[in-house]
Amino acid sequence: MSGGATGDTLGLKALPLPPVPLPEKLATLAQEYADGQREAAEPRDAATVILLRPGVDGAPEVYLLRRQTTMAFAGGMCVFPGGGVDPRDYDHTVAWAGPSPAEWATRLGTAEDVARALVCAAVRETFEESGVLLAGTSADSVIADTTGDDWEADRVALESRAESMTDFLTRRGLVLRTDLLGIWTGWLTPVFEPKRYRTYFFAARLPEGQLTRDVSTESSEVVWLPAAEAADQADRGELAMLPPTYLTCLEIGTHAGLDEVMAASVGRTVEMFMPQVEPLGDGFTLSMPDELRPLVAARRS
Repeated sequence: MSGGATGDTLGLKALPLPPVPLPEKLATLAQEYADGQREAAEPRDAATVILLRPGVDGAPEVYLLRRQTTMAFAGGMCVFPGGGVDPRDYDHTVAWAGPSPAEWATRLGTAEDVARALVCAAVRETFEESGVLLAGTSADSVIADTTGDDWEADRVALESRAESMTDFLTRRGLVLRTDLLGIWTGWLTPVFEPKRYRTYFFAARLPEGQLTRDVSTESSEVVWLPAAEAADQADRGELAMLPPTYLTCLEIGTHAGLDEVMAASVGRTVEMFMPQVEPLGDGFTLSMPDELRPLVAARRS
């Protein structure tokens, strides 16, 4: 789909959603890590952006991509734009407007250089995977249209790593609008997974005039959906989501509009959450943040 992608479903094969019974072999494997019998893979820092726009009734809609089924991590899953931090995201000379890296470090709970890299990765990955650019010619402006061939050439150059974010912004005379980002949550992949990510979830409004485009080589389909409807479709088995994406849609869907979501994101700080094995009936499941348990329980009652 191109432009402001729309649709009712991505037609994905669904996964069980929280609370999910955990296969006994995974519960045993997790215990071996907890006992020190195995060494967990080192997680990689990553950033993902919950891109938002108002729906017809004002309720927040989210932009979702279906990852290619051939992808090694979360293949076929419905996700927000995002990806791993690139070494060049650490460039301290990147043009910057909005909260400083030091302020972001406090909110993200990281060192200042890591915070800068995460914010840069969030903006870069959003542009690479949706064509949306959170940047402007000044601290109070934002690019209104990125659909031209010249912008697409820039997006491809970033995606292929032929050009860095710093060089791209400098050549264009642009600055990162870090004030357009809020922070939502943070998830750390469980210890028993061979590929692990420390993922920071940001939130951002779709800038006025800009359009999302189905451009990422890592996705096969894209869609805008009300956050609450995305969670509903996952419950009905029409969307495949990993628990962090599902729980984020569920929580975003409790807000009446974008102003509420962004106000909530501005006031948040990250406490990285890693799912742990916990009892579920006669078996086991993976835990979820305590504050989200009532939302899930209400849907399962």
